[in-house]
Amino acid sequence: MAGITLESIPIVVGREEDGRWWADIESMPGVMAYGETRELAIAAVRALALRAAADCMEHGEEIPEPFSPMNAASNLKPAYFVRS
Repeated sequence: MAGITLESIPIVVGREEDGRWWADIESMPGVMAYGETRELAIAAVRALALRAAADCMEHGEEIPEPFSPMNAASNLKPAYFVRS
């Protein structure tokens, strides 16, 4: 994961019918979080991604590479994708 920063990992965000925001890092199974605002959901999922990566390292497991079809298709590196 050389050259990858926490801010460069693609995050999918959306909003539930009840108004809660969710954020998901699809390349890291189980790394999804909710927040009262879009920003809080993103902050929570980034914190969870760090904990998941640390757990992988602690157990000698490979950390999943962040992947986005948009990143693979071009040099653009969007940080967020909004899914409704």
